Amino acid sequence: MSTPADHAAAARIASEAGKLLVETRDNLIRLSVDTWTLRDEGDRRAHDCIVAALHEEFPDDSVLSEEGKDDPSRLSADRVWIVDPLDGTREYSEGRDDWAVHVALTEGGIATAAAVALPALGRTFCTDPAAPLPQRGDGPPRLVVSRSRPPAAAMIIAQAIEAQLVALGSAGAKAMSILLGQSDIYAHSGGQYEWDNCAPGAVAAAAGLHVSRADGSPMTYNHPDPWLPDLLICRPEYAEVSLTAIQRYLEE
Repeated sequence: MSTPADHAAAARIASEAGKLLVETRDNLIRLSVDTWTLRDEGDRRAHDCIVAALHEEFPDDSVLSEEGKDDPSRLSADRVWIVDPLDGTREYSEGRDDWAVHVALTEGGIATAAAVALPALGRTFCTDPAAPLPQRGDGPPRLVVSRSRPPAAAMIIAQAIEAQLVALGSAGAKAMSILLGQSDIYAHSGGQYEWDNCAPGAVAAAAGLHVSRADGSPMTYNHPDPWLPDLLICRPEYAEVSLTAIQRYLEE
């Protein structure tokens, strides 16, 4: 299983890539580049930074990155790092804060060490030491959703528990908003990949949050097809009611 060095490396590498992304954005904005160039350069530079660091420190491990070519040999590897070098390219290119860097180690399909950096906020959350779970605030439950179109799973839960919607950008930013005390529930359906939710799910679980697929089954990784379209991350007290709401909807 993972070692203290694995947890430390995940946090350090995610943080270093995040600093590079902030510098890249600042420099390219001064050059007045278009948003597509900004996104592409951010993706490329962060990917190169992360993959180089992982290969140097863990030469025998495999890597699955959103921005890299998939190597089928990962399927027989004991240890596979799953990374999203820049989660939330739209938010990144718009100068917003709600984007992230994901770095996670999986062993036997289970995420065992991970970090999510929120570089624009100067924060990195990791599995060890795990983040403390903030106290639940007063008022209705807060459910974090996409800035554009809330997914079906989120709206089902929101209607069932009369939740207040909180709009944010990237998957990592949404998941970490619970640990920042800004929301209570993050539910998604309709499309994600393993790199979108592996690190956020591992960090959230280490902090004591409920983490599962929308049907309550566990999150597993390093499948031949990395498509992993749904998840539920929430404070433990909202897990049962959220899963029940989704199940009732599916049975109708």
